[in-house]
Amino acid sequence: MSKYKIAWLPGDGVGVEVLEASKIVLDKINLDAEYIHGDIGWEFWCKEGDAFPERTIDLLKNVNAAMFGAITSKPVKAANTELVPELQNKGLIYRSPIVRMRQLFNLYICLRPCKAYEGNPLNYYGRNDIDLVVFRENTEGMYSGVEFNPVPEGLAEFLKANSKPFAAFKDVPLDQYAISCKINTRKGSEKIIRAAFEFAQKFNRKKVTVVHKANVVRATDGLFLETAKEVKKDFPDIQMDDANIDAITMWLLKNPKNYDVLVAPNLFGDIISDLCAQMVGGLGFGCSGNIGEKLAVFEPTHGSAPKYAGQYKVNPIATILSAKMMLDWLGETEMGNKVEKATADVIKEGKFRTYDMGGSNTTLEVAKAIADKI
Repeated sequence: MSKYKIAWLPGDGVGVEVLEASKIVLDKINLDAEYIHGDIGWEFWCKEGDAFPERTIDLLKNVNAAMFGAITSKPVKAANTELVPELQNKGLIYRSPIVRMRQLFNLYICLRPCKAYEGNPLNYYGRNDIDLVVFRENTEGMYSGVEFNPVPEGLAEFLKANSKPFAAFKDVPLDQYAISCKINTRKGSEKIIRAAFEFAQKFNRKKVTVVHKANVVRATDGLFLETAKEVKKDFPDIQMDDANIDAITMWLLKNPKNYDVLVAPNLFGDIISDLCAQMVGGLGFGCSGNIGEKLAVFEPTHGSAPKYAGQYKVNPIATILSAKMMLDWLGETEMGNKVEKATADVIKEGKFRTYDMGGSNTTLEVAKAIADKI
């Protein structure tokens, strides 16, 4: 019997290819694991009306971790037209399976390291000294999924009567409203902020920066910032500062060395993690982990890139570094370090590069080159 059970969720498009590439590296490292395929993605929405079938949910309840490729998502109206005819009239609404997964399994941490590797021609202004870690709250905020379009009459009338900004919209017909609710809780805010401080403490990071927009979004972001100030009291040796989301996008580009660990609500964390990823080479280097108390799901931050599907041309390094994160989660840190070193060596040598790095190697050729270094 294998030591670990790993759910294997290729998904759509190039997700299949980059997971195939990461398997080459995991096989070379000799991880004692059973890899169990799980159905997820656009194919199953079109066939079954469910992009995250119950059988896959059951699988995730019985594994140590999961590797996830990528998902093709489309607007609800477009998505519904692609269902098989028997399902089109059943009122099914498309929801992102990765968002559902995060909420169902309380994967409240989205951990996104953004590290520049020597020799990467895509590093921001050739800098090799950028090493940022983003903690993004993964279950609340603007991605809570509480949305209305059309808006129920009672809700619209309540908001008009109890919210001053709605006075400006008093003459707007109900069928012209669309409302998305941003929901932050003190418990959810504290968990992600505490995780960021604990990470900083464990890995000798000096500072945690809290990203928000509390000067305008006073209720939800105000709660997030207020909670951060309370959590900081438990970590006297870790510095803390805070910055508005708009300002931090400027300051990160100007002075990346001034930042270390960043923590943010869901939407803002999504934004700054892509910015940080671009500074260290783009989404081809953007690894991430969706982490909870009992389960963690690791994935590249890029999408399914349907136009490249089947061509084996996209960069597998984000997924291979995500596999490294999975090894760390499993407690196999020595294996994880070997994977990262092999990846760094291939980047530095520059002999194997995918198209985004100016090369012509395939997805699998780069993976094999990394495996050969282990």
